[in-house]
Amino acid sequence: MLAGAAALAGTTAATAASATPAQAAAAPGAGTAPSPAAAHSAERPSRAVVFRQVRPFGAALTQDLVVVDGRISDGPAPRGAKVVEGGGRIALPSLVDAHIHPDKTTWGGSWVSRKPASGLADYVAQDVELFHSQRRPVAERAYGLMSHAVARGTRAMRAHADVAPAYGLAGVEGLNEARERLRHALDVQIVAFPQHGVIRTPGTARLLEEAARTGTVDMIGGIDPIGFDQALDEQLDLVFGIAERHGVGLDIHLHDRGAKGVTTLRGIIDRTRALGLAGKVTVSHVFCLPALSDAELASIAADLGELDIALTTVAPSDSLVLPIARLREHGVRVGLGSDGVRDSWSPFGDADMLHRAHILGWVTDIRLDDELADCYRVAAHGGADVMHLPHADFTPGAPADFVLVRGECLPQVVVDMPRRDLVVHGGRVVARDGAFLA
Repeated sequence: MLAGAAALAGTTAATAASATPAQAAAAPGAGTAPSPAAAHSAERPSRAVVFRQVRPFGAALTQDLVVVDGRISDGPAPRGAKVVEGGGRIALPSLVDAHIHPDKTTWGGSWVSRKPASGLADYVAQDVELFHSQRRPVAERAYGLMSHAVARGTRAMRAHADVAPAYGLAGVEGLNEARERLRHALDVQIVAFPQHGVIRTPGTARLLEEAARTGTVDMIGGIDPIGFDQALDEQLDLVFGIAERHGVGLDIHLHDRGAKGVTTLRGIIDRTRALGLAGKVTVSHVFCLPALSDAELASIAADLGELDIALTTVAPSDSLVLPIARLREHGVRVGLGSDGVRDSWSPFGDADMLHRAHILGWVTDIRLDDELADCYRVAAHGGADVMHLPHADFTPGAPADFVLVRGECLPQVVVDMPRRDLVVHGGRVVARDGAFLA
């Protein structure tokens, strides 16, 4: 457990806050057409607001934050600027959920009793049962969860929607509808995710192609090409082919451990290099990495860094959380996410990324202030890196996406998880006292 604390501690503040808006604009993929998430950010209305008497990152003295056109300004407050009183609260960057499944959730509905499951196939079958038992459509359930996430301080999320013959594109369409309703408060990337397998479930490949062709998703997914689909080359060739043809990214779930996981990861690396998709590929979970020797990890991390392949973790346990600091030494972008929230897989989850930062500290057995602060930075800036978003770090020109909380210092906030008294997105107050403002 202490090894986990040491590994996390290397994610320094300087590293986590290094991506300026200008650098983000030069990130891989920045020259292409803006994603729906980026487009939504660009459409925020112009305004000038002064947030008075706040303490960025828990500074000892209060200051005023001046926001112009949705970004932090280092100039004086313009005449007529709206004033919002901070009352000495701590100002912290809003958080980024780099991996969540809002289409599956039962959030806001009646309690669902889960049944035993012995493997991925059982969970998939229960997904279908739950989907058909829900009276509320995907858009309504997803909106409820996503707006709740905003009220807890989330500024952006990468949302995975199941795509399979059992649902068609209902999940993708529902998330798009929820994204549209939340465009003033949340930046969203959508992944068409083949939870039922790409090859083992006929008809899925056609749906993935359609989702990419119609521009309704930002990314195409994949899932355990060996352990679940049992078709390594066929699955990877198919999803990489779709991404290349339609100019979308890739985010592949990889739960396989040991040799299966490493072989798949090498296959992803090889195709990313061969097709020139550097900066457009993410691998989620990657349970095979934590058990590698130092030499094996360094070798793979070097390739991941060279090709700018991002990774995400949901910090499920001390043995499965990614070695974040070691990966970042090689320039690997690593984000933190919620995963499923009150779905058929589990009754747990709350889409609260401050809680997830707390869990990251818990499972890695950390105790030092710098380590606790690093947990927050992974949740704030790590996900922003994965999504190619600028850091909300209060520097001039940074997006005015932040939360105000009562507390003494950042480490104490990570431990105590106080209520988010105010949530600001693009300079606009979008939640107050823990409640979303529609």
